[in-house]
Amino acid sequence: MPEFLPAITLWQPWATLVAEGLKPFEFRKWPAPARYVHRRIAIHAGARPTRKEEVRELLLRLHSLSFRETGLAREGSIKLLESVLSSPARLPLSSVLCTAILGEPVRDAALAERLGTSFVNDSDRGEHSNWGWPLAEIERLEPFVPARGAQGFWTWERSHA
Repeated sequence: MPEFLPAITLWQPWATLVAEGLKPFEFRKWPAPARYVHRRIAIHAGARPTRKEEVRELLLRLHSLSFRETGLAREGSIKLLESVLSSPARLPLSSVLCTAILGEPVRDAALAERLGTSFVNDSDRGEHSNWGWPLAEIERLEPFVPARGAQGFWTWERSHA
């Protein structure tokens, strides 16, 4: 019997960072819709190939004194991202990687204060860090499930064999 889950598409390497439990917050310029909060959602890796320059920039930030500003688990993220630099094509694209429980969205200033920093954002898209969406109880899918994504939330049909 199929199960229908709300899904959100993330670019790589961020989708894999979530699937590995290294990215506890998804950052967006809008709060997650209330109807999805406290529900299991699917995390989809978009079709856009991993960009080495974004990986390098994220590694620089993780190696700096301001690593807390990324909101990422530092050591595990560094290890993963360094391996991605040598082989960016190793990250899956156009696939659902995991599911997670979406928590109550947190405003950027409150999240930064909680993490002991002046701001929090894990990318160079500053306009996308207005809200942090907590992601918990990650369940990795093995194997990953090929799927076509969309902008914003969309519905993913999960088949149970």
